[in-house]
Amino acid sequence: MQIVSFPEEAAPRQLRAQVLDLQNEAWPSDGGEGQGAGALTHDPALRPCSVLLVDGPVVLAALDILSKEIVHAGRRLLAGGLSTVVTRRSARGLGHGRQLVSAARQLMADQGLDIGLFSCDRPLQGFYESAGWQLLPGAVLIGGTVRTPFPSDRPGFDKVTMADFFSPAGRQAGPSFPHSRIELYPGEIDKLW
Repeated sequence: MQIVSFPEEAAPRQLRAQVLDLQNEAWPSDGGEGQGAGALTHDPALRPCSVLLVDGPVVLAALDILSKEIVHAGRRLLAGGLSTVVTRRSARGLGHGRQLVSAARQLMADQGLDIGLFSCDRPLQGFYESAGWQLLPGAVLIGGTVRTPFPSDRPGFDKVTMADFFSPAGRQAGPSFPHSRIELYPGEIDKLW
């Protein structure tokens, strides 16, 4: 087994097709048909990087790292987040997802990001903590756009915000994140990563 990463648009077609199948299995589309292997899932402005755990030609788990600059508490920071984290149904419970999420955390640090942050369903908090992420208590990500915000604390959501601080600038800003509203604004395609 190995972990490989590619810009989303440069992922090999056979691997990309498997990733799209896994995503459609986890989050079926309304039309019931999956996207073609060349289809992109994310807004290219967020520089999506696909990270895959593969066993030979088989994708066991996949996720995407999205990134953009944010301003929080008067500081400009390069932030990245996890999106579309999925493990092949037949490979669940074997630690593959945890291995991939942990590797993605290190990859984000290696890419020079200041901070990694994302929201997840509350029951997944322990899973992400076991892969090295930490809870940002009381923090809310504001997704969508300035004109049409999409907060992680909207009615019907039960989300928590997870983070890690990679750079000296990120660590210095760290205390300003708990119990705050974080203006992420990734756009209309990736409303909330």
